[in-house]
Amino acid sequence: MVATTTEQLTALAGTTVIVHPLVLLSVTDHHARSISRNSHKRVIGVLLGQDNGKTINVANSFGIPFEEDEKDSKTWFLDHNYIEGMYEMFKKVNARERMIGWYHTGPKLRASDQEINELFKRFVAKPVMVIVDVRPHTVGIPTDAYFAVEEIKDDGTETRKTFLHVPSAIEAEEAEEIGVEHLLRDIKDSTTTTLATRVSEQLASLRGLQSRLGDVQKYLADVSAGTMPVNHQIVYHLQDALNLLPDLSDPDTTQSFASSTNDQLLVVYLSSLLRAVIALHGLVDNKATIGRAELEEGGSGDKDKKGVAKNGKKGDGKDKEKETNQKNGDQKGL
Repeated sequence: MVATTTEQLTALAGTTVIVHPLVLLSVTDHHARSISRNSHKRVIGVLLGQDNGKTINVANSFGIPFEEDEKDSKTWFLDHNYIEGMYEMFKKVNARERMIGWYHTGPKLRASDQEINELFKRFVAKPVMVIVDVRPHTVGIPTDAYFAVEEIKDDGTETRKTFLHVPSAIEAEEAEEIGVEHLLRDIKDSTTTTLATRVSEQLASLRGLQSRLGDVQKYLADVSAGTMPVNHQIVYHLQDALNLLPDLSDPDTTQSFASSTNDQLLVVYLSSLLRAVIALHGLVDNKATIGRAELEEGGSGDKDKKGVAKNGKKGDGKDKEKETNQKNGDQKGL
């Protein structure tokens, strides 16, 4: 389906693409087996799942043979027969999983994506394209979903083909959650505390927010410099986000933020004191236990020495009696 009206674009923009962890693992494995670590090439595969209208459930995937010239983006090869053969075998395993689109490991859009998307329209009318970043450098969801559309300009100029970005999410079923937990069990550091984990997650979230704010700043700078055209929809979203920010010039708001921060810092300070006291208490208990053990070992050692000394004296008396009897017997014999 080619979107040519504003209503169709709005309907596509409201579609959410749900990617399962099994797909992420399969794509990562496909890339690791096919491409060397120092290469910037990408891999391509087929996405399987269900199209439920407002949501597209991506439940499975498989890789396909693909080659392209890095110098010339229009030169690429994709095996059609392999797609048909693999899809027929997947239908025998699970008939509910239909072909819904394709993926590649970009990590960004390429010039040949439109041509490849046109090819996939032979198998599915409205293919979804998901870019999976197998080596993410920023914190966030490593997937970006797109639909190919044709935009009609308001000024009556020629239409152009482009990709419409739609929101994507990562969701897992109960069986997948158990499998992911088993895989992450060897990766997570079991020595870290829950508080340390929460702090690290908050730091990762702040880094992600910083990167997003950097993107917004760069976009606004490019628009003000005239290097990028103004997109009123993006400006409206930014205005809505700025309207939700609190007014920090208000004394009541500033006082409430300061009070909340002080309360949290007080809890952190008391927690640090309690941890130090508990650690010192454990050190004192350990020292006392070791001292009692050393005293008990020393007492048992003194008893053993006294017993050996007494036994030695008794043995000396008997030896002296034997020597006296031998002397008397010798004298009688004489």
